[in-house]
Formats: sequence, C-alpha cells, structure tokens
Amino acid sequence: MRKTNRLLAMLLVLVMLFTLAACNTDSQQPATPDITPNITTPTTPDNSNPSQPSDPDDPTKPSDTETVDPGLDNPGDVNLNNLTHELWNGTDAFMVVNGNKPLFTKEEITTKSFETYSDLDKLGRCGVTFACVGRDLMPTEDRGEIGSVKPSGWMYNGKSNNNKYDFVDGKYIYNRCHLIGFQLTGENANEKNLITGTRYLNINGMLAFENMIADAVKEDDLHVMYRVTPIYVGDNLVPEGVLMEGYSVEDEGETIEFCLFSFNVQPGVEINYATGENWLADEKAPADETNPSEPNESDDENKMTYILNTNSKKFHKPDCSAADKISEQNKKQVTCTREELVEDGYDPCGFCKP
Repeated sequence: MRKTNRLLAMLLVLVMLFTLAACNTDSQQPATPDITPNITTPTTPDNSNPSQPSDPDDPTKPSDTETVDPGLDNPGDVNLNNLTHELWNGTDAFMVVNGNKPLFTKEEITTKSFETYSDLDKLGRCGVTFACVGRDLMPTEDRGEIGSVKPSGWMYNGKSNNNKYDFVDGKYIYNRCHLIGFQLTGENANEKNLITGTRYLNINGMLAFENMIADAVKEDDLHVMYRVTPIYVGDNLVPEGVLMEGYSVEDEGETIEFCLFSFNVQPGVEINYATGENWLADEKAPADETNPSEPNESDDENKMTYILNTNSKKFHKPDCSAADKISEQNKKQVTCTREELVEDGYDPCGFCKP
C-alpha cells in the first residue's frame, strides 16, 4: 500500500513538472508584430441629416476608419462602365474603388501646380478634371456667381429640373456642383467644371474630401494630386456619380490617399438620368407633355429683380426698407431666379421674404 502511494505521488510530481515547462515555453513566444499600415479614410457622415457631419466640431473628421493598403506601383484597371448609381446601398454616399488606391501613374505625379478641364462633349457634358493643387492655385477672392451656367441635365424641354423638396438640405435637389471645388482652384462659372449634382452628392459625397485636400495644402504646404471624373451611362445628361482620386505628393500619400466613387443620388427622390427630371420616390414619373421642338421659357419667367448685399450675402426685394440701408460698395442689383441666388450662397431677407 505504501509503495502504491509513493508511485502515485511520483507520477503527480512528474505531471506538474511537464505542465510548468509547457507554460514557460508558451510565455517565451514572441508577440506577432502589427503590420497593418497606419492609413485611414473617412467614412460617410450620418445620412439621416445631411447637414450634420459626423463630428459637429470637425466636418472632415471620420466617424469610423477603414484600413487600406498604400502604394502606387500597380494602379490596377478600373472599368468605369461598372460604376453606376444602382450600386448605392441606400446608406453610404460613396464606395471605395481599387482598394482605395488612386490611379495616377508615377509620370503624372508632380509638385508643380496645374489644373486642366476637359472640353464639353457633343451633349454639353463635362469630362475629366485634373489638378495638382498647391497654395498658388487657391482663390484669393470671394466666390462669384455661377447661376448663368446650366449644366447638362439642368434643363429639359426648356424647363428647369431643379425641383424643391422640404426634406432636402437647402430645399433644391440640384446644385451646380464643382468637380474641383472652388476652395481648391478658385474656378467660378467655368462650364467645364460644373455638373448637375444632387445636394447629397455635393455635401455628403464630395465636400469632406475637398476640405481634407484644402487643409493639407494650406496647413501642411503639400501638393495634392486631385482628379474628378463624372461617369455617364450612354447619352444620359446627368452623371451617375463621380470618381474621385487624391494623393498628397511630398509625403507620398501619408496625409491624402483615396480612390472613391460618390453617388449622384438624393434619398427620397427618383431621378431620370437621361433627362434630369425627378420626383418623389413613392410617386409615378411625370408624363412628358412638352414637345422638345417647342421649348417653353419657364426658367426665364421665374427671373426677378433682387437687391444683393454682397457683404452679408442677403438678397432683398427692390422695395425692401433694409435694402435702402445697404452701403453702395456692398449693394448690387441682379435679375435672376431665386434658386440661383440660393445656390450662389445668398440667404433671403427676413423682413421682405423674397
């Protein structure tokens, strides 16, 4: 009996020694290094309220991050014909393309500022816009009026397609949307740089990236390669969206690097991309009752005379008492539509309510 107990005790000691040796071996294994590249791209702001960014104090701050693989050695092959508004998932204003790697070739990358704008095609549509954005390209004057430009799809059969919806930020569905933002190259009424873009595209799909580029150029004194390509299907007058590519040159993409397709959609609204017509999503498409050969002049009929305060960016009726108090240097009379003034950044006077 005593021999049996001694044997059991010896076996128990051996088991404990083996267990301790195994634990010690595991504790000496080196930790696996984290090789994830430290590069992030902003995600879409909360679409439930397009006017509110993810962080109210910083409209360019992402609400979440996505890890991407940097590098320009293999730009890849992106089939632009596959990019349509139908890819929109109902939530995100844009989607990552080509692993978030811009398609610039090494020969295209430069630190010399430039900007180029494609000629309009036979349908009056914009093409590729391309720039190396530097401080020397940025505007030195306030933005001017752009209401004289009517991009393809803005009008149909002589009638404006820019309908109003109460749930759209700013009310009007369309903006004269800069392909390369004014804050980057100072282009005003350049018809080669303005498309018929939804308010959602302009604010949710493009603005945050334009702000990022502007900050990198102004604050970090970087040059940023920036290319925006409107994507059309067939002979449609309104683009499906825009392909946006950005890359900060001096730091080799550490600050700016993205390749995205932003959707030219407006939540709650159906759009006929062939003509630009639009209607509430739960309603039927409007009947085409206008003869294209006999355009009406409804857009011109909506034009009125307004008094502008170019300093406060307010517009007034000509007989408004507040308009009489505007100093001559800030006072300007214009004849245009109300929507054109709103799109140019003017607010209606609270007294005369034009």
